[in-house]
Amino acid sequence: MSEDKDNSLVATTPYLDVVRSLSGKAWQARPHDPDIARRLYQHLGISEALGQILASRSVAVEDGAAFLKPTFREFFPDPSTFKDMDKAVGHILDALASKRSISVFADYDVDGATSSAMLRRWFRAMGAEAGLYVPDRITEGYGPTIGAFETLKNQGVDLVITVDCGAVSTEPLSAARDMGLDVIVLDHHLMPEGTPLPPTLALVNPNRPDDTSGQGVLAAAGVVFVLLAGLNREARTRGLFTDRTEPDIIALADIAALGTICDVASLTGFNRALVTQGLKVMSTTRHAGITALAEAAKAEPPFGTYHAGFVLGPRINAGGRVGEADLGARLLASDDAGECTAIAASLDRYNAERRDIEQAVQEAALAAVEAGGADDPVIVVAGEGWHPGVIGIVSGRLKERYGVPSIVIALDARTGEGKGSGRSITGVNLGEAIGAAARAGVIEKGGGHAMAGGLSLRADQVDDFRAFLMKTIGEEARCAAAGRTLKIDALMSARGADRTFVDELQQAAPFGMGNPEPLFAFANMHVRWAQPLKGGHVRCTLEDANGGASINAIAFRAEDNNFAQTLLANDGQRLHVAGKLKADNYRGRNSVDLRIEDVALAEEQE
Repeated sequence: MSEDKDNSLVATTPYLDVVRSLSGKAWQARPHDPDIARRLYQHLGISEALGQILASRSVAVEDGAAFLKPTFREFFPDPSTFKDMDKAVGHILDALASKRSISVFADYDVDGATSSAMLRRWFRAMGAEAGLYVPDRITEGYGPTIGAFETLKNQGVDLVITVDCGAVSTEPLSAARDMGLDVIVLDHHLMPEGTPLPPTLALVNPNRPDDTSGQGVLAAAGVVFVLLAGLNREARTRGLFTDRTEPDIIALADIAALGTICDVASLTGFNRALVTQGLKVMSTTRHAGITALAEAAKAEPPFGTYHAGFVLGPRINAGGRVGEADLGARLLASDDAGECTAIAASLDRYNAERRDIEQAVQEAALAAVEAGGADDPVIVVAGEGWHPGVIGIVSGRLKERYGVPSIVIALDARTGEGKGSGRSITGVNLGEAIGAAARAGVIEKGGGHAMAGGLSLRADQVDDFRAFLMKTIGEEARCAAAGRTLKIDALMSARGADRTFVDELQQAAPFGMGNPEPLFAFANMHVRWAQPLKGGHVRCTLEDANGGASINAIAFRAEDNNFAQTLLANDGQRLHVAGKLKADNYRGRNSVDLRIEDVALAEEQE
């Protein structure tokens, strides 16, 4: 963004005078430099509105064309710039040449499943079958353990490749070395400065302190995708493709994109190119696993970030949360249509079960918060019998409802042990705070990144852990919560929100972390019709107060966000509504839907 104060627009007053919406946020115009916006739309031949959106996302004029049409040619990083990447490539190809037994150890979330699936597909294309080990979330927990390595060693495995985990698993990796088991780590999680590197053949992680690749925003799926490019390059040098077709890694971009989106990685730079190309592959290539999962979810191409993040991803995660941890990884690695159909059906059932379990835990957690702690700057609630597989989702719900960092802990009444998961708000590094608690001995172990973290502790440590967070980040969290804002890109009318405008917005897609989807405000709207839906959602029709034009809208989890009652009242009051515009192609429709993000009472802002 330009530093020219004469040209830069800085939000100094609340947008539409909304100082506190029904969800507790102040609305502000998203800042942008009008001069850069003008140069962008003139240079690129786009509308003024799209030029403003690009400018507000700090897209420079000279980078505009590459932003709108990101390509691998422009953004693909050199694998050799990653610390230990060449070592990992060499060891893997040597293991293939000597026909050593290889197994992939994957985390149980979507990033782990996609990472393992790409690796195993590459090995298969090279004429080898790699094994798979996915730990059980409840009985084994996150990351490699000594027991898991012992199991793999006893199975005759020679080389283990961990994906989306392992970077700070010093004790298990030391044990693996002592038992003669070789390990390569492919990870992306933060590694605190000064942390000793665990013993491995190679540790590839763009977030290790000594890595200079500049690719720290990659999910594990992105790291693996780059590794595959490095493997192909070195295999080509070794002459391994004289009698074998080179594995087509571009055909795996859909799987890599799925992991990147679901891990909420920043969609900038290489990630943006990876997701853009991956969604194209996903919409046109019939990978058996993704096809079966989409059919089970009744989703149809073309696929976007919404389908990946909110339709396919939750079903893959459901296996690790409440079902069989390896189902998602097996689905994405399989080419057997029958097997994929069966696994997809199981994941769909587990996802429905997960929703029911999640609802029960959420209600119990809300009751615990309201009983004492609703005004705390950091929420920490714990309960016996809460399912560990859904506590991350529930902590996210609490964070949205109360606007503060929230941690939910599932306690085992038999053992007295607990597993916790937290979600944070902008401006509060929760993962760092949890890691500090672990280093101080307040909890058994824990860590994460700025917006999320996980931990293990004993039941008798919960109160001390809560007190530690209040002391270390309480004031920071209170200030961040008080300044919660919703950034509005532009004021829109129901008449102006037509399909032509919505289709043009897609030039700036894919949207996600680092490239937020445009958010539009609609002033002085009336609810013409509203209907509650299962899950606390509300479907409604909004009408312009001054012109009678209307737009169909839906508010997901409106009960959690405190505006379900207002929308359903349908009492004629004027509302300011903020939301995202979506193309509606269902059953041949060619219309527009508004996904409501926030609501404010117009009269209260005057």
